[in-house]
Amino acid sequence: MKKEALLTEERTLDPQDWSTLNELGHRMLDDLFYYLETTRQRPVYTKPTAAALASMQQPVPEQPQDAKAVYEEFFNHVLPFNINNIHPRFWAWVQGGGTPFGMLADMLASGMNANVSIGDSMPMYVEKQVLDWSKEMMGFPETASGLLLSGASLANITALVVARHAANRDIKTKGLQSVAGPLTVYGSSETHNCVLKGVEVIGIGSDNFRKVPVDADYRIRTDELRRMLLEDRAAGYIPFCIVGNAGTVNTGAIDPLNELAAIAKEHKLWLHVDGAFGAIPNLLPEFADSLKGLELADSLSFDFHKWLYVNYEAACVLIRDPQLHREAFASAVNYLTLHERGLSAGPDGFNNFGMELSRGFKALKIWMSLKQNGLETYRTLIRQNLQQAQYLAELVQMQPELELLAPVPLNIVCFRFNPGNYITKQLNELNREILMRLHEQGIAAPSYTVLNGEYAIRAAITNHRSRFTDFELLVNETVRLGKECLLTT
Repeated sequence: MKKEALLTEERTLDPQDWSTLNELGHRMLDDLFYYLETTRQRPVYTKPTAAALASMQQPVPEQPQDAKAVYEEFFNHVLPFNINNIHPRFWAWVQGGGTPFGMLADMLASGMNANVSIGDSMPMYVEKQVLDWSKEMMGFPETASGLLLSGASLANITALVVARHAANRDIKTKGLQSVAGPLTVYGSSETHNCVLKGVEVIGIGSDNFRKVPVDADYRIRTDELRRMLLEDRAAGYIPFCIVGNAGTVNTGAIDPLNELAAIAKEHKLWLHVDGAFGAIPNLLPEFADSLKGLELADSLSFDFHKWLYVNYEAACVLIRDPQLHREAFASAVNYLTLHERGLSAGPDGFNNFGMELSRGFKALKIWMSLKQNGLETYRTLIRQNLQQAQYLAELVQMQPELELLAPVPLNIVCFRFNPGNYITKQLNELNREILMRLHEQGIAAPSYTVLNGEYAIRAAITNHRSRFTDFELLVNETVRLGKECLLTT
């Protein structure tokens, strides 16, 4: 059959007029730079309008739409209603605000459209460089392996899979039925929910995650951990992993990692440290004692997009034993075999160290950001956030209507409005209302948690744009809104 009969015209998704798209691209860049530059002038939160929500109820497009019109729809209905973690008064959950240079790096990575999994190409070597820097930053040996992932959730799951493989290599091929008894994992009751989800995903089951009680500072009680290990072994369970927290999600508590490392060694268990944001102060000499033992972990997870302010998504897992790491994930298939030369040569594929074969070039924004700023700049900003957390805690304690609900060992401050003479249920409802009004009025965006049954307004400070005056505003407005709520209830 002649090709004329098959196609009237060969098509491509590249523009017919590059200059028009180039012009639109420059407008996009200008708009985003202005958006970042003026973020302080906008409310920290703006509820999506009815028109914006309605714009997401369209049928799938059958015919092409003008690129400029598509961008206008984004500009009018998406951009104004961002989660806005770029705002100086965004302290919800633990989210970093990214940087303009990181945005540009993401643009470069997207333009390259590299699949960083296998092949003799520079993106592979950029990721290897970032992993080497990560090992150096966290005190891991040069021989350790690692992987960049979307976030600490997948980093934790990856580490748990390797820990499970270390406990019993038959699981990879024969499944959990090859194990003589139920496998158990141990971590404090403050351990992040993503670890429990990881335990479920890898087949251990959340019932077999032992929540160890914490002390008054929300740190794992090692005496209780030892007791639970002995009791479980006597009952026929098979302990295989301890999860230590370098900065718990609720309060920023740091578990006694050195003690956990000693217990893991004594009982021949894997020690994984979830350091999503709390491992980052390892860059600061003054945290050498608090984080002592971090370097002894068998595996460590942490996020670049939290307290190193890299644009989403960017996380890392480090594994001390590279052979175990590779064994846990590698499968020999002929279409992924490395060759001696050509594109199919190069370093060992990252697909051999995790679940993903399709992997974006997230290493580029980390590499470029670290080079642009240098570790000394990051140390300065981390110290700044730590000082801001202490300042906020002091402001809370100076206000008779406010109450600090937990110690502040890192960058998380939990407090509440408490005018006195109210029961816990009333205070919980009152502070929940205050939080929603802080958001709705665009004042500030802390988040929330519950500590010992008490609802807490929670500020997680990983924001390089925040200023000390922002925390003064938060405290003053919390008191104002609290009094306003009392008058209307």
